[in-house]
Amino acid sequence: MERPPRLPPAGTAAPPAFSGAVDLQAVRFAYPARPAAPVLAGLDLSIRPGEVVALVGPSGSGKSSICKLILRLYAPSAGSVLLDGRPVGEYDPRWLVRQVGVVSQEPVLYARSVRRNILLGLEEEKEEKQGGDGGGGECADGPSSTSAWSPPPCPTQADVEAAARMAHAHDFITALPQGYDTQCGDRGVQLSGGQKQRVAIARALVRRPGLLLLDEATSALDATSEHLVQEAIDDLARARAFTMVIIAHRLSTVAGAHRVVVVEKGVVVEAGPPEALLAAGGAYAALVRRQLQGGGSSASLRSHAVSARPSSAGGGGGE
Repeated sequence: MERPPRLPPAGTAAPPAFSGAVDLQAVRFAYPARPAAPVLAGLDLSIRPGEVVALVGPSGSGKSSICKLILRLYAPSAGSVLLDGRPVGEYDPRWLVRQVGVVSQEPVLYARSVRRNILLGLEEEKEEKQGGDGGGGECADGPSSTSAWSPPPCPTQADVEAAARMAHAHDFITALPQGYDTQCGDRGVQLSGGQKQRVAIARALVRRPGLLLLDEATSALDATSEHLVQEAIDDLARARAFTMVIIAHRLSTVAGAHRVVVVEKGVVVEAGPPEALLAAGGAYAALVRRQLQGGGSSASLRSHAVSARPSSAGGGGGE
């Protein structure tokens, strides 16, 4: 607790608008516990505002590390991580967590109501101390800083419901015994895996982020739950209301992306629209063939592979 952090002190920048542009320039990174094992080796990546980009590649290639650097959980050993053209370390961390939404593989829910799980981190301190389920007031975004930025008012019930609708969660929430006031139980034990994941998506969306990071958001779900969560992700991608970065091993998750970026051994080896990459017969096409041969479950992925087969090199895979 008393050890000084290795990260340089965070900045105080809190611009009034955030478009969600992401740039990683010649980024090199290794985790502090394994400095001799580089994860990213001079990676370059540029994501435009409103773009939906899927990061794919083998395990250990550095995909999740990219998200951690964007969130400034770590700092690169070399290179730059920029958001809207400014180094991520210059931003007020309270502002940053309001602008970048995250949905991980294993969502963390707490023994509180569905509504308060969606509002996690946004409630006023008085409400947290009293343990009530009321809302309103200024948001509790952590300790005060030297920044002049003040968090916006807490989202209203209407805001919570709007986020839940975008996450395809409103219908099942209102069908619960107490609706949004239904207790989730410890670690969300009262909800199914797909329901927990959609609550986690609503939690990210209620912040109205400019950038949404989905890190293996469907990989731990069964086929039915995956379909429901995937519908929500596809709708968000079509809306283009913010920039989205999707990390996935199941390539069915990336079918609606504007651009696929293949990461291997810490560098980008291929990038482009998914249909073009399939037709080119390169690294992405090889990943698709490998997954189809292993019994891929997505009809949309299978149709992409079939349609690309005439122009692909070798024409591997198939039904």
